Amino acid sequence: MSAKSLQDVLDRSGGTVELLRNSQIGAYVYPVVPAEFTNFRREVTAWQSTAVLFDQSHHMVNLWVSGPDALRLFSETGINSTATFPVDTAKQFVPVSPEGGVIGDGILFRLGEEEFVFVGRAPVANWLTFTAGNGYDVEVRKDDRSPSRPYGKQVTRDVWRFQIQGPRAWQVLEKVNGGPLEQVRFFRMGQMNVAGRQVRTLRHGMAGAPGLEIWGPYETYDEVRDTILAAGREFGLEPVGARAYSCNTLESGWIPSPLPAVYTSEELRGYREWLGADSYEATNALAGSYVSERIEDYYLNPWELGYGSFVKFDHDFVGRTALEAIDPETQRRKVTLAWNAEDVAKLLASPVDPDGPGYQFFDLPNPNYGSSNYDAVRDANGDLVGLSLFTGYSANERKALSLATITPDVPLGAEVQVVWGEPGGGSGKTTVQPHEQFSVRAVVSPTPYTAMARETYRAGWRTAAKV
Repeated sequence: MSAKSLQDVLDRSGGTVELLRNSQIGAYVYPVVPAEFTNFRREVTAWQSTAVLFDQSHHMVNLWVSGPDALRLFSETGINSTATFPVDTAKQFVPVSPEGGVIGDGILFRLGEEEFVFVGRAPVANWLTFTAGNGYDVEVRKDDRSPSRPYGKQVTRDVWRFQIQGPRAWQVLEKVNGGPLEQVRFFRMGQMNVAGRQVRTLRHGMAGAPGLEIWGPYETYDEVRDTILAAGREFGLEPVGARAYSCNTLESGWIPSPLPAVYTSEELRGYREWLGADSYEATNALAGSYVSERIEDYYLNPWELGYGSFVKFDHDFVGRTALEAIDPETQRRKVTLAWNAEDVAKLLASPVDPDGPGYQFFDLPNPNYGSSNYDAVRDANGDLVGLSLFTGYSANERKALSLATITPDVPLGAEVQVVWGEPGGGSGKTTVQPHEQFSVRAVVSPTPYTAMARETYRAGWRTAAKV
């Protein structure tokens, strides 16, 4: 009999780490949106020089939650305080497991007194959907992400979701709106006109410059997109393709895909029995040079991911007891690693050097070859001092960068080594070919790495600063 749940899959596997390290899911895909509209370098540099249109309509889950217990659901599952959460505001929502490991994160919008939408990756949406069915008076509707490979099938969503970002973004927005537009505070919502329709907005900033996220009914997707592109032409607005999209997180400092910490807690057995055998959690591809036999060693707590300022003990929530036992001062902290140019050049030259060593392929601009990436970071003595969690190339900074979490005794400016490639010649993932490992020198740097983002973001969002 075939496995029906994540728990079935785990029970039949030789071990959770082995299962996920040999996942056959393939490369992570940003669906539907073309890989490039012009070229990824031009699209990346536009968000620092002019303006860009990010199309976020397809790669995230929309989880619509409404009802008398909606706020209680989010309060009892999130580390965030909901003591102050007015209508027309949003939070970066972070739930943890009973053991204190982060399950994931995303943006939680409060649309009305009893109406919310969570927008993010599958692990959090799955956890909220399951929990909502256990004693909460709520209605939940899940609008799943578009298929990674639709193969010509028509794709539709509840809403389209765009972001207009960059130093000239406000000029584009006001032209689209047909007049001046109120600059609401960060993570506050407003309204604007697009193509004769009023849509909701969120003040946001993925690329480090002022801008808005907007959304509306999917049937108006083409008309709205065409209107924005036409208005933005005189301001140098560039549509961003799937290749460039992943680069913004390197500059702004968000670690997108930690391993969801749901595989071990006995309290979560019922959840694992509810999750399907084909769920994100069952097929997730674990990749990188860091290997431990214990899946718990891959779990990350809020402080390690830069979410320490979100942890508020003014309410009861799943995982509170575990987090109260943690000393934040001793935890790893989020940083950016700036990779050595000469070492990156060796990686890039490897595929055309038939007599040299063959390294794990370093694709541009996104060389990550798993869903959750964990590369070992070592100091001059070879000791493990952290984990590199997301790697790529920034055309703005002209550097290879990775987002990492490292021990508190490693200062900014220190040189470390990121071990690139998997031990033993690789794993059974479809994204891996037999290869040798290579240690890349890197300098420990701030996060966000881009000065614009570091200096203009609200403290405590993607920065490690406290509110």
